[in-house]
Amino acid sequence: MSTVYDCSEPGNRAAGLAAAAGAVRSGRLVVLPTDTVYGLGCDAFDAEAVRSLLDAKGRGPDMPVPVLVGSWTTIDGLVLSVPRQARALIEAFWPGGLSLVLPHAPSLAWDLGQTRGTVMLRMPLHPVALELLRDVGPMAVSSANRTGHAPASSAQEARDQLGDAVPVYLDGGLSGENVASTIVDLTGPDALILREGAVTKEDVNEVLGIEVEVAR
Repeated sequence: MSTVYDCSEPGNRAAGLAAAAGAVRSGRLVVLPTDTVYGLGCDAFDAEAVRSLLDAKGRGPDMPVPVLVGSWTTIDGLVLSVPRQARALIEAFWPGGLSLVLPHAPSLAWDLGQTRGTVMLRMPLHPVALELLRDVGPMAVSSANRTGHAPASSAQEARDQLGDAVPVYLDGGLSGENVASTIVDLTGPDALILREGAVTKEDVNEVLGIEVEVAR
């Protein structure tokens, strides 16, 4: 049985955030609003919960789950090192629609799928998401839809697809423009844009002071 919490009403928002935090800490799934589309999330360090997330979406570990964070500084404990280019992009675009791929810290006990030693990180620009992330810590979050179906732009659309596989839905109203985050890969010698989205290539170029290639 799932419950939807209308986060536009302060009492429901507080109750919903408490229920969501409890669900995450007990290894269950939650649906939360972000600044792009609604997300399906769980504790990033709970491998069984991540498997439940992949099962709910109907996909396998060959498509690793990204991680959302609630502050700039959280990244320092998650990656092997934070290069200068990453710092510049974080300061320019976080919170917002930019995801960074970096080598993760080898000491971390997590299983996000077949990541090949990397992790994709983002800080979303949504007050409900940020409040939850700052409470529970990093979350593995993928779009709140079944694989092959359109991403959800509302809590109801997410519930229509995921149903009772998710016990807590945080309704933050309609999401922003249905535009995915831009993904910048910083694992190699040169920055590489894997996907153009909410942040333009020109904006990335301006911050880094170089012409960044786009993956073909």
